[in-house]
Amino acid sequence: MEKFFDRFRLLQEKEDHPILIENITNGVSFRGTNLWVLIFAIFIASLGLNVNSTAVIIGAMLISPLMGPIMGLGLALGINDLVLLRKSLSNFGYAVMVSLATSTFYFLLTPLSDAHSELLARTYPTIYDVLIAFFGGLAGIVATSSKLKGNIIPGVAIATALMPPLCTAGYGLATLHWNYFFGAFYLFLINSVFIAAATLLTVRLLKIPHKHLPDARAEARAKRIIITVLIVTLAPSLYLGYDIVQQDRFTKNANRFVDVACVLPNDYLLNKKIDAKTNQLF
Repeated sequence: MEKFFDRFRLLQEKEDHPILIENITNGVSFRGTNLWVLIFAIFIASLGLNVNSTAVIIGAMLISPLMGPIMGLGLALGINDLVLLRKSLSNFGYAVMVSLATSTFYFLLTPLSDAHSELLARTYPTIYDVLIAFFGGLAGIVATSSKLKGNIIPGVAIATALMPPLCTAGYGLATLHWNYFFGAFYLFLINSVFIAAATLLTVRLLKIPHKHLPDARAEARAKRIIITVLIVTLAPSLYLGYDIVQQDRFTKNANRFVDVACVLPNDYLLNKKIDAKTNQLF
């Protein structure tokens, strides 16, 4: 039994703490190469959303450097590094502003203004997006903290999908569709907050040495702020997730009703419309 559980232990493969901290810290800054790569990735993702191409959107997510400051936030909170926290927050805010400006600029210029399925899919976040972001973040920080990193980070970038929501938010700004903007930006915040939370949790579990804040009150206040941010981010997604489950249940029941009640001899039902949002069947 001990051999079985030994397979799940991470400590044997754990990267040295100074190297891990340096690796994450190096990805926090947005200037020069990182900044231009971000701008190009935003253009690529916006084009993918504009022409409804999944392959192009995936390509943009692969080259995006947005994970850097988000993991930096989680690390900074995990080890109580206030200098790294300020640096991560400022670079994260700058990256978001540049991304929104770039995507808005693109959608103001493009002659294609229709909202396709790839774009609309980023406007209605739910609890399932929270789970994707959290487990994606866990995969990312566990891989980063290991000496055997493999090719996990590109997969995490695709799964957590940071780029498309920002581009969709830019589309909302450019076309003044505020429901698109707020829905997509909320999805981006969900992904960012729970990737950072997964990083924070893993950093604490791996017992990476952390700096003590000036007093116990400061540490307790920091913990309360983190918990509050997580709850405030999580709460709306729980409601939206419940709403999706209810809509799916109504759709299944409506289809079952049609299959049973609308079977008439020598007659056929040519068309039906189910509106799960208003619980109506036409």
